[in-house]
Amino acid sequence: MKRKLSRKSIGRIIFVITGLAVGYSVLPTLWFILRLANVTWLNFPVTNALLGALIFYLLSFVFLDPILSVLRKAEKTLLNISPTKLLFGSLFLLVGLILANVIAIPLYRINVFVISTILPVVLMIVLGYLGFRIGITQTDDWRKLFKTRRSNDVENLIYDRKPDDNFHKYKILDTSVIIDGRIHDIVKTGFIEGVLLVPVFVVHELQLISDSSDSLKRARGRRGLDILNDMKSDPEIKIENYDGDFDDLTEVDSKLLKLAKIIDGIVVTNDFNLSKVSEFQNVPVLNINQLANTLKPAVLPGETMDVTVVKSGTERQQGVAYLEDGTMVVVEDGQYYLNKRLTVVITSALQTAAGRMIFARPQHAQKGITNEDKVKKEENKSQK
Repeated sequence: MKRKLSRKSIGRIIFVITGLAVGYSVLPTLWFILRLANVTWLNFPVTNALLGALIFYLLSFVFLDPILSVLRKAEKTLLNISPTKLLFGSLFLLVGLILANVIAIPLYRINVFVISTILPVVLMIVLGYLGFRIGITQTDDWRKLFKTRRSNDVENLIYDRKPDDNFHKYKILDTSVIIDGRIHDIVKTGFIEGVLLVPVFVVHELQLISDSSDSLKRARGRRGLDILNDMKSDPEIKIENYDGDFDDLTEVDSKLLKLAKIIDGIVVTNDFNLSKVSEFQNVPVLNINQLANTLKPAVLPGETMDVTVVKSGTERQQGVAYLEDGTMVVVEDGQYYLNKRLTVVITSALQTAAGRMIFARPQHAQKGITNEDKVKKEENKSQK
């Protein structure tokens, strides 16, 4: 399997190629200044090129990381700018550079180094920057200028409204939410808008899980891949792949958070711990389990419900029952009613990010009948 070159590797290659060119063209002049031009083995084209490549390769260890950091910030900034703004910004940048060259024509004829050489460069930088800024900040005005007006004022009002730049952010799916499968139905209902992004390292993790020796993990991994293929083939769902990777990180969760920061996306997950880490790092996160808990019917103290006590609780005489949606109901004195249908009265409910827990007591306990008496009566009836 071919491995893609990292950004650092590509950067070092560029440094080496630049060093070859600089060494070939600049070093002969340097040897002449240092009076070493007559040293044949030193002042040789191949030697100069290799020496320049070596120098720039060593310099890459010092300057490459800061350069890559600046490029990442620039990339993040450009990704946050809409394509329309980039188009107008590029056009006005070109206009600014042309205007700077026109202004600089008479300056080239003045035999003063600062005026003929440095000042035109400064003009290009200033006017190019101003053109780019005017293009991206006045996009709506330029679009209105070049757009054909409609006769209907209501339609004009609708088309002229200013949309938010990040109206539909990328929704980055992690492994747990793909295996869970509910994301497919949620997206089809339209509650999650925009483009779903599936990074290549998430697909790789699904592949590793599907190849596991553990049958349970293998089934989960294959289910995740099947769901991913179903979503990919669904014309109603916009889904894209992200082929980039972060070689300096090993954990998939760390890669997801870094990707979300770079593209200003939203992480979609079922992982409670990943949700907490995302909140700590100020990364937007959508937890499907939190959504499911929010959609569960609200219960109030004093309401009644019918439950079946299935096991004893952790505390003395408690019983535990479950609702159809998986909500746990802790029944006071419920251990006397194991595997029996019981009407209970809700006393309180506890809602957490991990789920909901309901506390209740038997309805007959409200009427003053003790549990022991209730059990004894049932035993006497069974004996008769």
